[in-house]
Amino acid sequence: MSHTAHIPSHRKPRRSASKLALRAGVAGGVLGTIAVAGAAGPANAEPVTETIEMPTLGSLETGAGLASAVAASAEASQQEALDQSLLTQENAALQKAAKEAKKAKAEADRKAAAERAEAARLKAEQERQEAEERASRDRARTQLATTSASSSSDDDSSSSSDGGSSSESGDSETQAPSGSAAAIVAFARAQIGDAYVSGGTGPNSWDCSGLVQAAYRAAGIDLPRISYSQSSMGTSVSLSDLQPGDILYWGSRSNSYHVAIYVGGGNFVGAQNTSTGVVERSLDWDSPSGAVRIL
Repeated sequence: MSHTAHIPSHRKPRRSASKLALRAGVAGGVLGTIAVAGAAGPANAEPVTETIEMPTLGSLETGAGLASAVAASAEASQQEALDQSLLTQENAALQKAAKEAKKAKAEADRKAAAERAEAARLKAEQERQEAEERASRDRARTQLATTSASSSSDDDSSSSSDGGSSSESGDSETQAPSGSAAAIVAFARAQIGDAYVSGGTGPNSWDCSGLVQAAYRAAGIDLPRISYSQSSMGTSVSLSDLQPGDILYWGSRSNSYHVAIYVGGGNFVGAQNTSTGVVERSLDWDSPSGAVRIL
């Protein structure tokens, strides 16, 4: 009696690639090695012997390679997802930085515009104040000139009614200065040609009050440094009764903005401005507002 080899199979659902490869290798080995002894042999024939071989090495290597490929693919997918996440974060950071930079620039532009507007306002205010000061000085000069002219007219009337005092005044006008007045006049004239520099006190550059102070110091007399302080000293004298060494001032006596030294002959020496420097000029060139006498 013949026997047919039968190998029961109890397979379960596939769960992984490695298990699939292993089972495939086992089945292949079994089918390839089963020996079936004759289909019609004698009744007393011996049962066939069944030999089960284990999966071959090639089958195992194929399963391991598939598992490695799957693992590598999963790792690559994970790395790609990580790279995409980093790229998204970088783009978000760049967008945020761009927005912040734009906001900072807008704020800087706003502040700059505000500063320019404030500077323009301050400049306009300064120009307005300077214009008012110039107008005030012009009014004061006009008023003082009118007063001086009226006083001069009164003096002329008095001189003509007094037998010849006018000629005596003329003689004193042409006399050379002496004593302290001579030292003051000599020092002032020695500086003619020097530069005008605001705040200058010599020896080669001066402002108006710096020159007057130095000239009086040459005669041993100390004066304040500022023009309005200098014009506030001594006694006020008429422009028609000037003597060498008198201090001429422009503006009001208590608030003068310029001073010079009368040197006789209807002239004065002063540090006028940056264009002229220290010069000797006629009173008619720039008529002073008044004069004071300290000597």
